[in-house]
Amino acid sequence: MRLYDLILSNKNLVYVDALTDTSYGVNEFHQSITIDDRKAVVFLYTDNMIGSVEVFLNFLQSRFTVTLLSPQLDIQFKLELEEAYQPYYIYDPSRAAIAGFEAYKASSRIQLFKNLTEPDYPVHEEIKLLLSTSGTTGSPKFVKLSDENLVQNAYSILEFLPIKATDVTPLNVPVIFVYGLSIFTSNCIAGGKMICTNRDILQKEFWADFDKYECTSIGGVPYVYEMLNRIGFFKKEYPSLRYMTQTGGILNHTLVQVLAEHGKRQQTQFFVMYGQTEAAGRMAYLPPEDLFTKNTSIGIPIKNGSFEIDPDSNELIYLGPNIFGGYARKLEDLTTFQQAERLQTGDVGRKDEDGYYYIIGRIKRIVKLFGTRMNLDEVELILKNALGGETFVCMGIEDKSILVLHLNEELAPEQVKQILKEKLNVHPSMVKVKFVESVPLTPNGKIDYGTAIQLIN
Repeated sequence: MRLYDLILSNKNLVYVDALTDTSYGVNEFHQSITIDDRKAVVFLYTDNMIGSVEVFLNFLQSRFTVTLLSPQLDIQFKLELEEAYQPYYIYDPSRAAIAGFEAYKASSRIQLFKNLTEPDYPVHEEIKLLLSTSGTTGSPKFVKLSDENLVQNAYSILEFLPIKATDVTPLNVPVIFVYGLSIFTSNCIAGGKMICTNRDILQKEFWADFDKYECTSIGGVPYVYEMLNRIGFFKKEYPSLRYMTQTGGILNHTLVQVLAEHGKRQQTQFFVMYGQTEAAGRMAYLPPEDLFTKNTSIGIPIKNGSFEIDPDSNELIYLGPNIFGGYARKLEDLTTFQQAERLQTGDVGRKDEDGYYYIIGRIKRIVKLFGTRMNLDEVELILKNALGGETFVCMGIEDKSILVLHLNEELAPEQVKQILKEKLNVHPSMVKVKFVESVPLTPNGKIDYGTAIQLIN
């Protein structure tokens, strides 16, 4: 496998178990567990700990098609997925036994579950990885990715991120999501130390490890950086930090100013990126020097990629070698791998006179208020920019009103309504404002709008 061969050839690569402070060279995980080698599906319920990394690398070097799943997935969802896809092996440290599977020690450190029936079914040779489109809902819909998809994505990232052999990279973004996976693969190919940890970036223990190992980068979605700003992170000094990455949404103008000033003061770079699971990760990036002047832009396409904008819907269309090979909704869908030439992103986009692209919002995040189309992502950004970078969550209620959730108990609802009236000509009666102590997040740190609206209801 080309991706694994590139990882194995990185002689500087070391994996550090943050819990035990034990280091492992990449060669120590080469064929370190006993498994069969055949074309079938395996389910890995992986976190970012050292055991999960070892198991993932071992299956990456095999013929198996690897499915990365959340360990926090509800047990009923796990059982339903396992029934649907008949995995040959399962890695799930949270379970002592699985009906229809035999538990066995694949090594002194690793326990796997092997399907007692040793299922034999056709799987297309090009399908190397299956990634969920849902995270925690247990949907049987997966994105089919090839080894070449993953290699092309990693190479494109290495073209613009300043990854070096001396880097120390914390795995603070879950590898079950394509953003975390792209951090993992690109740094495995060209980086140095990988700190394997489940500690959250907003926990003080994470930052104790960050100082201890002198980490050189962090990654996060906009909400993470908003929270870091609230707790004063950007006023502190972290001498080892060289760069930060962000994907999953648009940064507000106030936060961009904070990041730009932090970059000048601490000599750090901040990379805004844009990607989707269907593109194996990245599709665009914003050069750090353009952060202040193009602060709401996703930037320019990655190497070997390009964009088009649909003239009718304004949907952003991506073209590139990292486009996926279709969706799998059932086991039979694994017999095909059909790579499309064009990927419909589902995002409304525009291009400026300098060739930089902007996301206006999701096509599905548009509401009609008395016949006027309004993009809720744009509404959120307007409020964030007008009110000093505060966190806002906007949702439509039956195309009759906009619900605005916020975290500032002192913020007057009238202030929010007045801003939307001035900026968007929205009548105050069509805006409902509510303070909440926290907003629900998906496992990859994005706003969970579905859960948020249910909580309010």
